Amino acid sequence: MVGGQFLDLLGEDQELSAPELDDLHRRKTGALLRASLRMGGIAAGATTRQLEGLDRYGEAVGLAFQVADDLLDATSSAQELGKRPSDAALGKSTYVSVFGIQEAGRRAQGLVADAVGALEGGGLSSPELTALARYIVERNR
Repeated sequence: MVGGQFLDLLGEDQELSAPELDDLHRRKTGALLRASLRMGGIAAGATTRQLEGLDRYGEAVGLAFQVADDLLDATSSAQELGKRPSDAALGKSTYVSVFGIQEAGRRAQGLVADAVGALEGGGLSSPELTALARYIVERNR
């Protein structure tokens, strides 16, 4: 996660490519979510297959969260979001600046599908994690 934050700071006033942006966010939000899910899985006695499913879910949900966050920054006011400044205002590359609003939205939905598929591939049935993945891209804050 520290490496991701370092890349984030280095990326200010830089135009990052899509793979660079993905790498940065996999190391930040994705790493945080993967670690949380893995620890919970280990505590619950998850199998190797289930842990791999949780890892893939965490990575996909982490990226989906960031794409959704970038979309909200681009389409909502600071007052609506309750935060400022946006990453774009800080000179950071965003999924919207790389892909545009429409394609970023499609990407977010695809990542949710990947996350739900990862649960299924890991032999995990979790309506709560499925709902969380969907909420991440449907939220308005």
